[in-house]
Amino acid sequence: MENIVSPQSLQQFLHREIPLSQAMQIAAVDVTEESVQLSAPLAPNLNPHATVFGGSASALALLAAWSLLHVRLRSAFPSVCIVIQRQSVSYNRPIHGSFAARAALAQPGEWPRFLRLLTRRGKARITVASTLDYAGEEVGHFSGDFVAFHWH
Repeated sequence: MENIVSPQSLQQFLHREIPLSQAMQIAAVDVTEESVQLSAPLAPNLNPHATVFGGSASALALLAAWSLLHVRLRSAFPSVCIVIQRQSVSYNRPIHGSFAARAALAQPGEWPRFLRLLTRRGKARITVASTLDYAGEEVGHFSGDFVAFHWH
């Protein structure tokens, strides 16, 4: 894939366009054609139990998934809108510090069909999965169905 954005460029975009990402102090760690990894510190994402607020963990996982689609579509479809349609998140244990989410397509083989539908019908749906990590351990999983459509 051509024109993969740098982590710094993605982070600047997220902070500018999605203010929650800046409030959560989200950092873009790694950006490739296959995955996007974002991270966030504990302090701005605390709950009353001194662990990560579940909504923050969910938001990080969703944002990693959304970012993967944004990065993959931005050059071929610069005006496409990407929205979440449905999501599920499961948590294995509390998160006591900085945490990360790595997103990848749930079924990479669906990508060509997704692009065909987006091109032909102006709308397509695809599932992206994210893994939540804390201290080198998987602590949660996210799955989201995203819809991409042309904004007129």
